[in-house]
This record gives sequence, structure tokens and C-alpha cells, in this order.
Amino acid sequence: MHLKKADSQMHKSPSKKGNKSNKGSREKKKGFRKPAGQENPRIFWCKECNVPLLKPECGSCDGEILEVKLSGSGDIRFCSPYERGVLGDLLLSEYGCDPIGEHLVLLNKIPGDDKTDEVIVDGLKVGVLFYDMHVMAYRFELSATGAQLLHSVTDSRTVVLKKTRSHLNGKKVQAELLDHFSNDIKKGDPVIVVSGNLVGSGIALCNSEDMGQAEGPVIRVRKILANTMMLSPKISVMDDAIKANLPHLRQLGKNAMNTIKGIANQKDYRKLPVHVSFSGGKDSLVVLDLTLSALKSRDVSAFFLNTGIEFPETVDFVHDHCEKRGIELIEEKAENAFWDNLESFGPPAKDFRWCCKVCKLAPAGRVIDRCTEGGGVCLTIDGKRKHESFSRANIAASEKNPFVPDQLNIFPIRDWRAIEVWLYIHWRGLEYNPLYDRGFERVGCYLCPAELSAEYERLHEIHPSLYGRWNDYLLKWARSRGLSDEYVRHGLWRWKELPPKMVNLAKDLGIETEQVRKDEDFAIILTSGFSPCREGGYTVEAAVSGVLLSEAAAVLNILGTTVLSEDLGMLLVRTGSDSIKFFSSGSLKVTARTEDDAREYLKRTAEQLMRINKCTECGICLKVCPVNAITLGSEKGKLFISDDCIRCGRCTDACVVLKYSDRLLSDILNMDGRSARRTSFE
Repeated sequence: MHLKKADSQMHKSPSKKGNKSNKGSREKKKGFRKPAGQENPRIFWCKECNVPLLKPECGSCDGEILEVKLSGSGDIRFCSPYERGVLGDLLLSEYGCDPIGEHLVLLNKIPGDDKTDEVIVDGLKVGVLFYDMHVMAYRFELSATGAQLLHSVTDSRTVVLKKTRSHLNGKKVQAELLDHFSNDIKKGDPVIVVSGNLVGSGIALCNSEDMGQAEGPVIRVRKILANTMMLSPKISVMDDAIKANLPHLRQLGKNAMNTIKGIANQKDYRKLPVHVSFSGGKDSLVVLDLTLSALKSRDVSAFFLNTGIEFPETVDFVHDHCEKRGIELIEEKAENAFWDNLESFGPPAKDFRWCCKVCKLAPAGRVIDRCTEGGGVCLTIDGKRKHESFSRANIAASEKNPFVPDQLNIFPIRDWRAIEVWLYIHWRGLEYNPLYDRGFERVGCYLCPAELSAEYERLHEIHPSLYGRWNDYLLKWARSRGLSDEYVRHGLWRWKELPPKMVNLAKDLGIETEQVRKDEDFAIILTSGFSPCREGGYTVEAAVSGVLLSEAAAVLNILGTTVLSEDLGMLLVRTGSDSIKFFSSGSLKVTARTEDDAREYLKRTAEQLMRINKCTECGICLKVCPVNAITLGSEKGKLFISDDCIRCGRCTDACVVLKYSDRLLSDILNMDGRSARRTSFE
């Protein structure tokens, strides 16, 4: 075995000559952070077998190994049949050929406005397949390597330059340097650029009919290299990839099963039933299979939280899989909870996931309550992975659920990448959710705001009635707020506060994003009285408007230690044995040992929420803070209190906004729980 190393996408050994190549053609987005432990993502490639490798060794041969550096987080996967069809159609329509043929294709997710993937064939980065939010369609950008592969089989979209000693990479080229070009080029098209024995990629700056007489630059060269790239003559299939990676797959499975057994067989847990959180997705499918293999003598069941807005294919798959394998399925249904609450909350958003609380957290709580009726904890095996998102980068092998304390979650595949999940599925011959082959990466709720626009278009194609109901609501909602239909079409409804990339998109398209607001006043509606809990203590609940979850998270650490879950749209504040939960929907729940404590913490929380909403940035609190923990009017928000806060209360005592808080808050604090009352602060 020989490992090649080089400076770009493939690494070249000093002892052998190797192919040179280029990094991906799209520039990295500024500010992108890789999750912990993923700073140098890479895979390997066996030249002899022509398959991807997860370790620098091939289980099938002792041939030469290439290292492929990856952009983004490196959560690489196999190209689905649908995605392969999209790529093939683009190559045929734009270049008149598809030289990739039956070669294995990998997709590596990288930052972008929507669905964006590096395309890797035979260990070569041939370009980027992405969904263009401006035109709401897929596009393919060639890399220099991809241009070389196409140049050998097509003359379409090709610009040939006169030989020059000038440096061309990144340069704009004038018409006088043109030798000849194809007549099918439109402004903005990716083009193949040729100059002598150099071939690379570029962007057309004008139509082909204007190139000959253009006064300004006609193309911009992105990258151009010596023409050395070729695809391997060997066509490999999934079975070849499995065989080459089999030692690694076996070790992965063994490690995961040891994690499951090591925790589930501990003294406190060995007699408890084991539950697998089975969503119908690929990760939970693998975890279910691993658990059944690891705990053959234990009572293992699967629980499925049916949100009522699941893809039909997902519901069918969950039921069919459990029935075929003889697994007990515990299904908790949210029924119409989403639609019943939609008018009150409006559409969910990436930064306003009220749907998770209503459709997932509440049903999950019911499952856990039944699971723990006899005491102990609910032992749950979960398929969360670090590579899925930055917020999951520090997942431990097991941890108590901070929002459901009686649940202990075990994460046996937390370190796996998507390609490892897929290789395991194919190795084990597991049937999987058919939506993956139809262009979806997310197979849960079909109207989830975390879904990509590319996936919403697929929903439109395969489930027009589901899409139609949701889209009709979104259009009605947008129009009631003075927003255009284009606001909905381009997916801007998926954020409460648009990120910079979506602000720029809206500006490019001339889409107005300023809404006619109807609920800006700060108000609290007490939705329950101070009532005793089954587990002991007292709770009180309220609905808050006028404060965002991010704003609350920036301040409520003044009351206690905080845990923010963006996935669930929830902020948890712990104050000793008492707790405060604030949700992105505006729901507030205080739990305390006594009714007096619950009343006091409700008052303190309401004070801080009112302070957030009404802050005038007068700066008085800055002067009284002994540890300089407060920041006003920064990128962190209008009011931000850092972890340096010692919770002395001086800033609260000095706040002008809170001068009359006792009078303003007296209504909700004196409520006896017989009816909901509203306290507004105007």
C-alpha cells in the first residue's frame, strides 16, 4: 500500500508521480465554522479498486491510496439516484455529454444558500452541484478538473485562448486573446477554458455572439491547469466499496455496540427496557439495527413520534420495518396539534421552532412518563451525529435530557459520517426510507423550515396536495403582512430574522422583507395558575409576546445557569432545584419547590423579559455592574449579559424600565388560576 500526498485535493507521495488536481471551484463562505473534531475533513481513495476509503488502507488490495481533502464539515455521502439524474441532465443539456457514466459519485455538503455539494468522482472534485435560489433550479459549476474531463469529449461551452505566458488563474480575459469559441455560450455560463496544453474552468461575461467584438473582458478564468486528468477505466459498484471498507465497518459496528452494551448493562440500567428513537431516517435505522445486535437478550422496542406532518413514506416505512423485524413499535401521535396551533403562532421558522415543542416534545414527554411509571429512567438509544450540525458537535456517549430529566440518551454513532452510515446500511442489507433515493436528505416533517428549497420543490412534485395545503397557507399569511408571493416562493418565510445570505438574496431579487407587524407590544398571558406537580413542587405557565428566544438567551443567565436548544426552540434556566423554561413560541413555564418560589421566579423572569423589550439603552446598568458583564447595542443584541455575571441584582435594581414593575406585574402574580388574564406593558 502506498499513500499519496499533495498540496491540493489529492496528496502526492515523494516516491511516485501522481495526478495533480485542484480544490473545489466555489470559494469557501466566510465565517463558516467546522464542528469540533472536523477541522481537517478528508477521505481516501484506492486507485486500484477505484472506491472511496474511510481509512488509508484498502480491504481488497495493497494498491496505491490517495488522500482527498474535503471542504465544509466533510459529511460526505453517496449520490442518490435522483441527484445523479439531476447531474446527468445538466451535463447533457449544457455540454451535450455525461462522461461520468456509471462511476460511483460522492457528494460532499459545503456552505451555500441552499442545497450545495461538491461532486467527487474517482477521487476527483469535478465541480459543485447546487440549487440556485435566484432561479429556483439546479446548476452545476465545473472545477478545473471537471473541465478537463469534459474537454476530452465535448466542444460545447468552450473558449479557446491564444497561447500566452501571462498568468491566467483568476484573471479577466479580453477579446483580443480569443482564438475561437463555441456559439452556445450565454452570459454567466460556466465555460471550459483552453490555452495550449492548459485546460480549466471560467465564467462567460457576455454571450458568444458578442465575444468577438466586445470592448471589455469576455470571460473570467477561475482556474486552469495542465491537462492531465482522466477518469479511471475501472467501474466500481457499492459492493466493491463495502469490501474495501469492511475492516473499518466491522470496527465501527463493534465500537458502537460496545457503547450501547457498556451503558445499558450498568447496574442501574441492566433491568430496564430499552427504547430506540426510530424516526424512519437513516441514522435511527442504523442505531436500531446496532441495538438489536448488541442487546439480543433484552426487551428492545422502538418509539416513533408521529408529528402529524410526517411524509407518508416515512410513516409507512417505520411501520413496515418494525413489522418485518418483529419489533414492538410505540407510536405517539400529535394528531392535528400543528394545524390547531398554526393560526396562533404563524409558520415555524429555523429560529422559531414552536412546532418541535407542540408536535415532538409534548408527545415525547408522554412516552417518557409511561416508560418511567415504575421508577428509574427511560433508556433511549438515539442516532444523533456530530457531523449533522455545529450545535451537535460536542455530543457525549450518553447524557441526560436537560428538558426531560427522566430520559437517558445513548448516542452510539455520534462520530459517524453519512458515508459510514450508508456503507453500514448497504453492508447489512437494510431496507431504508425510499425518500432518500428521491432527492431528500431530511425525511421527517414535510414542511419543516429546516428543509431546503430544493427539497420543497421535490415535495411539490411528488406530493402536490401536501405542498398545496402548506403553500396556500403561507401565501395567505404573507399577504396579510404585506409580503409578496415571491417572499414565499424563495423560502424567506423559513426565518423570523433573515440571515445575511437571505437578506442579500432578497435585495438581488427586489423582494420586500419588512413585515406589517401585528404583535409587537410586550404582553404576558398567564395560561395556568400556580398548580402542584405530580413529581412534587409547583408550576405556572404563561404566554409571552414581544421577546425573541435569542433575546431571552442573552439576558436570562442573570437568573441562573442556562442551556439553549435551538433544535427545540427552548431556553432552560436552572436555579438550584427550580427551573424556568422559555420557548421560541413565547411559552413560559416556571417550576419551583413551593408556590411562593414559583411566584417569585415568575416575577423575576417577567421583569427581565420586560427589561429586554423596553430597554432604552440608557446605560445606567453599565455603571452599576461590578464585573462589566453587560453590553448594550452590540451585534449580540440590544441587551447582553455575559457569563461573567455574578447575579448581584444591582442592574435590575437600577433599571429605569423596572421602576414600576411591581405594579405592572401585580395582575399576573395575584392570579388564582381560574382564568387566563393578560398583562400588557405599553
